[in-house]
Amino acid sequence: MDATPKKKTRLVKTIRVDVDKCNGCRACEVICSSFHASPRYSSSNPERSRIRVIREPLRDIYVPVYAGEYTAAECSGRDKYTIDGKAYDECAFCRASCPSRSLFKEPDSGLPLKCDMCESDPPLDEPMCVQWCLNDALVYEEHEVEVTEEDEPQTELELGVESLVDKHGLQKLMDTIARMKKKG
Repeated sequence: MDATPKKKTRLVKTIRVDVDKCNGCRACEVICSSFHASPRYSSSNPERSRIRVIREPLRDIYVPVYAGEYTAAECSGRDKYTIDGKAYDECAFCRASCPSRSLFKEPDSGLPLKCDMCESDPPLDEPMCVQWCLNDALVYEEHEVEVTEEDEPQTELELGVESLVDKHGLQKLMDTIARMKKKG
């Protein structure tokens, strides 16, 4: 029997960011947090937004960054970027939710946030942040890539459980689930 992983294609959705067009209005943050509110559009809390605008208003520089994958470990790189004479830490432009910063974490639970491209039923043509960007700084793109089964991304549930295990430990999580199961 062949142990070679099966290859298939997967649709990859991305948002291309044109920083030259961003004026820092933050409409993307507002609509993202409203879209992901429960119930939908009932509130707006930019801390729950899956996109953030990194800004340097005195130099008129705005960089939209949307949430990527969760990583349990801090990165080893600490590169610096200079834009118009101002130094930025590489963390400022990183899309990951990681233990060393609070960006892209749900403010109440601390669970990582990840851009889901506003997946909903019925599906949207493009994410809400792209629809609401009046300057076309955000552009939705789709393309197919060939992947193996092991390359498939984690589900939201797997991501949340992994984050809870990293934060509290597997045994504490299992004890809590067992306790909850007894109650229900």
